[in-house]
Amino acid sequence: MKKFAKLPYFVFFLVLVLAYSCNQTTTSKEEETILKGTATIFVDETLSPIIEDQVAVFENNYEAKIKLVSKSESEVLNSLFNEKGAIAILSRNLTAEELKIFKSRKINPKITPFATDAIAFIANKNKQDSIISIKDVISFMQGKSTPSIKGLVFDNLNSSTVRYMKSLAGIESIPKSGVFSFQTNDEVIKYVSENADMIGVVGVNWLSQPQPAMQKYVDNVNALRVTGLVGNESYLPSQNNIAEKKYPLARDLYIINCQGYSGLGMGFASFVGGDVGQRIILKSGLLPIRIPARKFTITKSQKDEK
Repeated sequence: MKKFAKLPYFVFFLVLVLAYSCNQTTTSKEEETILKGTATIFVDETLSPIIEDQVAVFENNYEAKIKLVSKSESEVLNSLFNEKGAIAILSRNLTAEELKIFKSRKINPKITPFATDAIAFIANKNKQDSIISIKDVISFMQGKSTPSIKGLVFDNLNSSTVRYMKSLAGIESIPKSGVFSFQTNDEVIKYVSENADMIGVVGVNWLSQPQPAMQKYVDNVNALRVTGLVGNESYLPSQNNIAEKKYPLARDLYIINCQGYSGLGMGFASFVGGDVGQRIILKSGLLPIRIPARKFTITKSQKDEK
């Protein structure tokens, strides 16, 4: 009889344990909100500097921890398709075919344009030519002999810069000679700073916001002025020229959020697209999607008061 008397207590205890476990599971799922929790964001390596700045300020203001994973554009896209609820930063929008894939999975990506940056051509400071023509770059990418270009150096064969230039040149693959690649934009800058005959192709943000260890290499390269397909004027990849649509190699940047719920992806996108995030972009030398309003305080002078 005593053994049976203990049974209700055991059952009661078991119910409590199960209830606690269920509550813990619910709590863990609800830990992430738009301004709290942890998340991973896959970012096109050419855009890393500006996104690192955004994440640093976002984490400083909210109870959030974001892990940035920098990859080539192709690798970021693979992660976006293969990881459940992924968030990505790209230098292009999703194509109609890519959107169909998400639609077939009943996923509606939230796409937020937030800035415009540019692809920059860089050369060693000892190089005499300070101008490069897109027509010459296209010819070189098509495998034709171009006296003004002896070699182009890219960050990664799967990067957004290679994809951009291949599309511009109308080619499926790069030429077998004259085109070189590393893994990162920093490696390109370092190589060009040490080799006078090479022209590097990098995201402009790597020039405006270099890491301290890279400053000496950035100081030893120049951004080349670029002549477009129309006209003879050449332009530097400056914020003003991007804003006035004069620089021919500008590109829009996007946050692609496939979380499917109100998580950090939504909060981070709102932050980057908001006043603080847009000011960070403006300060970085890139062009924000919307120019932050400037506040002026008008006071009466003593002369006015008289």
